[in-house]
Amino acid sequence: MSDFPFGQAVAWSPTPEHVAGTNLARFWRRQGLDSYAALQAWALDDVGRFWDAVLDDLGVEFSTPYTQILDTSGGVERPQWYAGGRMNVTHNALDRWAGTETWDRDAVRYESEEGDVRTMTYAELHQAVEACAAGLRAHGIGRGDAVGLYLPMTPEIVVAFLAIARVGGVVLPLFSGYGAEAVATRLRDGAARALVVADAAPRRGRAVPMKEVADEALADVPSVQTVFVVDRLGTGAPLTDGRDVPWDVLMASGQAGGGAAEDTAAEDMALLLYTSGTTGTPKGAVHTHGGFPIKAAQDMRHPMDVGAGDVVWWMSDMGWMMGPWLVFGALLNGATMVLFDGAPDAAPDGGSAPDRTWALCERHGVTLLGLSPTLVRALMPHGAEPVERHDLSALRAVGSTGSPWDPESWRWLFETVLDASKPILNYSGGTEISGGIVCGNHVEPLKPCGFSGPVVGMDADVVDEAGRPVRGEVGELVVRQPWIGMTRGFWDRPAPASGAASGAGAGAEGGAVDRYHEAYWSRLPGVWVHGDFAAVDADGQWFLLGRSDDTMKVAGKRLGPAEVEAALNADPRVLESAAVGVPDDVKGQAVVAFVVLASGAEASEALRTELVGRVTDALGKALKPRDVRFADALPKTRNAKVMRRVVRAAHLDGDLGNVTALEDPAAVDAIRASR
Repeated sequence: MSDFPFGQAVAWSPTPEHVAGTNLARFWRRQGLDSYAALQAWALDDVGRFWDAVLDDLGVEFSTPYTQILDTSGGVERPQWYAGGRMNVTHNALDRWAGTETWDRDAVRYESEEGDVRTMTYAELHQAVEACAAGLRAHGIGRGDAVGLYLPMTPEIVVAFLAIARVGGVVLPLFSGYGAEAVATRLRDGAARALVVADAAPRRGRAVPMKEVADEALADVPSVQTVFVVDRLGTGAPLTDGRDVPWDVLMASGQAGGGAAEDTAAEDMALLLYTSGTTGTPKGAVHTHGGFPIKAAQDMRHPMDVGAGDVVWWMSDMGWMMGPWLVFGALLNGATMVLFDGAPDAAPDGGSAPDRTWALCERHGVTLLGLSPTLVRALMPHGAEPVERHDLSALRAVGSTGSPWDPESWRWLFETVLDASKPILNYSGGTEISGGIVCGNHVEPLKPCGFSGPVVGMDADVVDEAGRPVRGEVGELVVRQPWIGMTRGFWDRPAPASGAASGAGAGAEGGAVDRYHEAYWSRLPGVWVHGDFAAVDADGQWFLLGRSDDTMKVAGKRLGPAEVEAALNADPRVLESAAVGVPDDVKGQAVVAFVVLASGAEASEALRTELVGRVTDALGKALKPRDVRFADALPKTRNAKVMRRVVRAAHLDGDLGNVTALEDPAAVDAIRASR
């Protein structure tokens, strides 16, 4: 049997000196505690008290203090936060830093794919956000109005993001790679009143149209009355009279003093984040000023040890939750965010540059780099030389999310990039979580592909089908108590009219509660069931093994796709893989795996036989794959999550369901062609 995930040795352990200097250690000492274990127990003993302490640790300021942090009298599914409390998150992201050392520190460092660099200090970002907020108000955008963002990761997207929240509006981010149908679906569902869009985005030296896609989408979204256009690539995208407003005009159109932060309630909606839609119609997760931003900042501060002066580059798109997470997490901690709007292995001229990621880290002094295992598997074949060209001494840790690790890729990153002396902070949660359920940290040992455990304050567990805790075997990942970032529900009604209040009730009543409760609370009463398979080993290390709805049952044995994929991805000729279960008359289900080969590797019957044998050796003869197919690409969301249900449906020539979240629809044809 495979030793993944069990049976692995600890790869990294912090020294006592390292632990003593962390944000976590300072936090537990401030509570009069003497260890991380004591902090975890203290946090779960009274989660309201814990989040009170987190707000204090982050220095969050309220215009009107709350009278009670948490009320669960309506059940853990419907917690009420911040009774009577008022604050606008942009005050805590920007204004409160005025007069401190942070004010003159870089808030944003941006590098374009073409190699141009721009920076903005906190003071400069504050000035730009105030100007943008004033411009939004001048164009009739205000409290409760949803505004879509459809741009690459440039400074303008951060300015617009914060300005919308500043006027009391609702930010509705969209993946920069979405097609017209996906854009229209989300803008229409969120009843957006405006859209901020770029003319185009760069991708490996070519211009990917965005304004053109937006124009097609907006033909079916009558609620959008105004479109603000950022001239990113100078493509000369045509403007529609009476609707379209150039970015420069927006920034110059406000009145003096019009950029002040709206006096919002802490539970007013600030963010409408759509899930990827891999299992049906995309759902809009409702997040508030005092919800998502606080959880994001706490995750960055505590397990990831980020503080003032750190430089964080998390490869993301604003349409994935890690984009807003980066903005709020960095700014509430006084850190610097790095933005890059190109391919992480593209040269400024559009050619190949396998060292581009490491060059950006060196150039901008990145201290925390966030990436996906998929990228690591793509960079591994280039070896250590592109890494060794660059001074990565500023790098204190690498975070990872988006897809499961295999041990070989994890070790390559750990040894080649981090000199086997710094941690890989594996991180997993979701859009509805506002960050992580589990994460590596700087105070506990780490094993390859593992997590130190739940993020402090998350009452997570691994349970069997009856809800009983299990250890040393695979079970469901659950959360037993509420946390401050949990979604307030799924959006299910038109946005409030301009000027109307937009409290936490939005998306938290009627049909929204039904969809939300059905998704997370219906299987085990009073327990959030996240939908991931997980395991905790004998040493207390946690492992995630893929979505539970991706599970295969082969000859009565439950099998997660991550186990199959880890065995396949260990072969250096394999770039990435996806395993699915298909009907089998004898076993009930059989395993079919789809493999994308690394550059230079060639598909052959001999290789197919080798890969089948590799999985069989790892998992046992009973779980031998029926077949391994070679494909040019795998259907994935923009945030690199493989859509296994789409893989399975394409292979079986079935109904694909909702595929608006696909990064590249042609990947479906690649699966079909593999037949």
